[in-house]
Amino acid sequence: VQLQASGGGLVQSGGSLRLSCVASGITINGKSMDWYRQAPGKERELVAQSNSGGSTHYSDFVKGRFTISRDNAKKTVYLQMNSLKPEDTAVYYCYSSYYVLWGQGTQVTVSS
Repeated sequence: VQLQASGGGLVQSGGSLRLSCVASGITINGKSMDWYRQAPGKERELVAQSNSGGSTHYSDFVKGRFTISRDNAKKTVYLQMNSLKPEDTAVYYCYSSYYVLWGQGTQVTVSS
């Protein structure tokens, strides 16, 4: 039972990355799935939610730049990140509130 996040890396300001979170041993169909991030010296914060009913929610600091989506058949949740800024630098984690399960995190670094 795990969530495996990938897709992080080093990108210049204004660039894009797409993160993926693959679930194994669980089903994400009908379950809310979240992306969080944690920057050095800061608390972990919610980035985006894909709710069980199909709606999405974004924190103000990523609205209009990030998009969360999912492929239930592939048990995968995505986070498309555009117009990246240096302040987006953090470790990004996927999370299932239903299973109380965190992924291992993937590092995103945005250079200025």
